[in-house]
This record gives sequence, C-alpha cells and structure tokens, in this order.
Amino acid sequence: MSTAAPATAAQEPFLLKNVFNRELLEGYALVLSSVWPEFDTHRFLNRLFDEAWPALELKERMRRISVVLREFLPPDYAEAVPILVATTRRMVAESGEKLTFEYMFIPDFVQHFGQDHYEVSVPALGEITRWTSAEFAVRPFLLRYPDRMAAQMLVWSRHESPMLRRLSSEGIRPRLPWGMGVPALKKDPAPILPVLENLKNDPAETVRRSVANNLNDIAKDHPDLVLGIARRWAGHSPETDWVVRHACRGLLKKGHPEALALFGFEQGVAGISVEALRADAEVRIGGRLAFAFELANTTSQPCALRLEYAINYCTLSGKTSRKIFKIKELEMNSGERAAFARAQRFQDFTTRKHYPGTHQIDILVNGKVSASAAFEVISFLHG
Repeated sequence: MSTAAPATAAQEPFLLKNVFNRELLEGYALVLSSVWPEFDTHRFLNRLFDEAWPALELKERMRRISVVLREFLPPDYAEAVPILVATTRRMVAESGEKLTFEYMFIPDFVQHFGQDHYEVSVPALGEITRWTSAEFAVRPFLLRYPDRMAAQMLVWSRHESPMLRRLSSEGIRPRLPWGMGVPALKKDPAPILPVLENLKNDPAETVRRSVANNLNDIAKDHPDLVLGIARRWAGHSPETDWVVRHACRGLLKKGHPEALALFGFEQGVAGISVEALRADAEVRIGGRLAFAFELANTTSQPCALRLEYAINYCTLSGKTSRKIFKIKELEMNSGERAAFARAQRFQDFTTRKHYPGTHQIDILVNGKVSASAAFEVISFLHG
C-alpha cells in the first residue's frame, strides 16, 4: 500500500524557482572542486544560501548563483570561464549531451560577465550548450556583435552536435520567448535564413522544431517571405513537411488565405455550417467552460477543414484579448455531420490571468467565424 499523502487543494504548488536548490548546488560544487581543487565549496554554499535566498524568484536565483560563483573563481575572467566549461565537459562525459534547465546559471555567468570578451565567451557557450542551453546567453552577443555572431551561428549549424545545431537556430530567433528581442532581425531576417536552410531536414527533432519556431517568429513580420520558403521546402521530405506545417501555424491561426491554401484549405467554404453551438452560461475562474456543437457539410463534394475555437478574453483594462485553439483538421464527405465537445480551462497561470465579465467563444472553420456564443466569467468562490 502506498504511503504517499493524497493530493489536496491545500498542497503548496511546485515552484520552478525551486529547481535551483541546495541539493543541486552541492552536487555542482563537488563537480567544480573536482576540476578546480581550489574552489571553496563550504564558503560558496554558505554565501549563496543566505537569508535573502528564499525570497528570490527564478531569474533572480539564477543570476545570484552566477554572481556568487564569480566571487569564488579566479578574478581573471579568461581563467574563470574554462573552469566552468570543464564542469560541463565532465557532466557530458558522464551523462551525455542534455538540455538541462537547472544548470542555466552556467551560460548566465558568461552572459553577465563575458560580453566584453567575445573570443573567450562565444567558444565557451558553444561548449556549455552541450549540457545546458545557451540560447538566452547568446542574445546580448547578437545585439553587440551582429555580423560575427551571424557567421558563428552559420558555423554551428553545420556542427556534429545537435545541441550546437539547435543553438544556431534557437539562439538567432527574432522573438525568443523569455529572451531578449533582436530588433535588427525582426526588421531584416536575412542573416537567419542560411542557418535555417542548413537545418531544414536535420536528423534531430529538437533542431527541426527550432527551425519551425524560428520561421513562425519571422512570419509575424514577414509572412510572404515565410510562405515562399514553405512552398519551396514542401515535399522535400516528411521531416521538412512537418517543419513547414509547424512554421505556418501562426499564419493558419490568423486565417491567412495563402497559408490556408498551401495546405489545401479553402477560406470561407460555402455549405459548411456550425450548428447547435452550446456553451456553459458561466464559468468560475479556476473552472472549465464546456461547449459543444455540430459540423455539417451540405455541399456536393468532400471538403478539407481546419477547425478551431477562439476565446475572446476580458482583460484588466476592459479590452478584449483573443486566443485561438486548434480542435482538429479533417476531411468531411458530402452530407456528413459530426459532433464535437470540448472544455477550456479558466485556471490562472503566470502567463495568463482571468478577469470577470462577458466573454465570447467563436467556432472557426478554415479561419472564418462560423458560430459564436457569449458566457460570463465570475470570480472564485470564497469561504
């Protein structure tokens, strides 16, 4: 019989910042002292986990580790960085290449202290990324050394390690989530394109996904450019076809006619109807909105359909924020009918807060609204 306590609403939620904990840093300190015996593990841990530590948030903890490491490594940056690189080599030798999140304080060290030392820092990031991704750490170097970094990304795109190949695409994204934007690349993505050409049929799924995400970023500012690439890449291989589809997901959600046509969807198909849309009249924040509808093809021919729903959320300012969610893609025969039922969570997250008020759900067929229903979002129950 299990002795684990059942989960309850009162349990404290897992906080991502807690991946940076004493157990992790004790283990890393042992690795560090094994490659550089002068490292004072005891003093480092005592200095790091002071009375201010519990209140620090995720990025603050990561930066705090970097700053305290700087105090206990050689004062010369060019001597300190090879020691950190040696720790990542040791861990890769023992466990293989990985995308570990909890060790991202290592590239953060380079990002924070090494921007004046290109010749030392950039090769170090190329080594470190084989253990923990340097996608965020390369961003300030892209801003400061755009030409040199574009050339370096192209070199990394041909590297034998999939981790470096992924870095070459992920690091040069114009709009990396949670990372610095690169305005020059938003305006002119030309330096990115040779990197993506090298990686479009990469054997590593993580690399291909990064290529698709990069193109999806570019499409927000240059849709015609991405559609041209998509048409050129389509049919190259099953892997590249997946990249093309995933790269165009933002354009498909926006109902872009050329993007829909590229994948065989006719915008505004006459004779396709959404019927009997039913949605809960109200949903509490923290609850789920249930909705259902029927889809009918009254045309004389089969139709390729992309089915989505959109929630028009109330914001704190009283305006509306629209988010689209995919249901499925399907082909419906003439005269066919199909029923769909879904539920949408209204739980608050760090990235999305919900506010009381009148909301609307829309059902979209090939990018066009085919039916709508209003519902009320109400506050939590208290007491």
